[in-house]
Amino acid sequence: MSERVIPLVDQRHPSLPLPPVAGRALSTAPVDALRRPLTDLRISVTDRCNFRCSYCMPKEVFDKDYAYLPQSHLLSFEEITRLATVFVGRGVRKIRLTGGEPLLRKNIEILISQLAALRTPDGQPLDLTLTTNGSLLARKAQSLKEAGLQRVTVSLDGLDDAVFRQMNDVDFPVEEVLQGIEAAKAAGLGPIKVNMVVKRGTNDHEILPMARHFKGTGVVLRFIEYMDVGATNGWCMDEVLPSAEVVQRIQSEMPLVQLGHSVPGETAERWGYTNAQGLHDPQLGEVGVISSVTQAFCGDCNRARLSTEGRLYLCLFASQGYDLRQLLRDRSSTDEAMAATIDAIWQGRSDQYSVLRSLRGPDVPSGPGRRVEMSYIGG
Repeated sequence: MSERVIPLVDQRHPSLPLPPVAGRALSTAPVDALRRPLTDLRISVTDRCNFRCSYCMPKEVFDKDYAYLPQSHLLSFEEITRLATVFVGRGVRKIRLTGGEPLLRKNIEILISQLAALRTPDGQPLDLTLTTNGSLLARKAQSLKEAGLQRVTVSLDGLDDAVFRQMNDVDFPVEEVLQGIEAAKAAGLGPIKVNMVVKRGTNDHEILPMARHFKGTGVVLRFIEYMDVGATNGWCMDEVLPSAEVVQRIQSEMPLVQLGHSVPGETAERWGYTNAQGLHDPQLGEVGVISSVTQAFCGDCNRARLSTEGRLYLCLFASQGYDLRQLLRDRSSTDEAMAATIDAIWQGRSDQYSVLRSLRGPDVPSGPGRRVEMSYIGG
């Protein structure tokens, strides 16, 4: 077992210089150096969370003395909406609100209503969704739906209350998250997805109980390999349970058949529960596996991430981002200038961290520079 080392350092990094765009003509829809379009924007609305999951915000680092971003550094709802409008004009069709825990952001419903009013160039509404740990979902599900949110993804790492409390490390009961999921279903925030990060030796015995619980409920359960995101979670390959083994464990009790991707750039490999004839039964539902370590899926990655303070990151494993806040707060900056900047940034993108990691082996250091923390840019 590799020794767990947690560096006690600030994981926010200096920003990358913005590319020059003077005289640059806008493309119809930008593609990056690997011909990947930009269709998915993930927006972090807070760097705070009320959980202390060891794989994301370990208590040893994010303690009572940790310096979070001051309020003046955070993008306002109006700034987020202005940037989102520009991104939609560049090809974005899906916006996911993340954190930290996004439901900790005061009056988040106001932002949701502003984003829900946006339309693509061909007049279509956005696919507007939010990822949450579920702790506040029971009390906020209805207001989120009324504001215009379409669906939610809930992080849940086990059904056993002792295991769940151990993993969230703040002694939060699993029953309240389950109540939040039911409230989201009742409010019509679906289809709901539940994400379980699997750590070998910690919660992998919860795979089958989770599958049994959500089978046939309309909730899509997804299992995520424990990732080497950031530098504070003490990641080691010994704790990664390959997705192939997750599927095998479920198959041993509940037969599955592989399904195709539902949308371009989808990260999850889909598996449907079968009926007696061995065919997928939609009434029984499906599970997904996200093989972020053992099977690279960079080839069709169409996602960008906007941090709480307005930095644009082109990869979950990036170490630096581009400061778009300076453009937003420059009174002379136009939306056209921001669009040209986004085009230039995206067209210069060649990120394929997971592919390169798979070539050199997951236990080999990733190179200079610490990667930004997942709590800062969202998952």
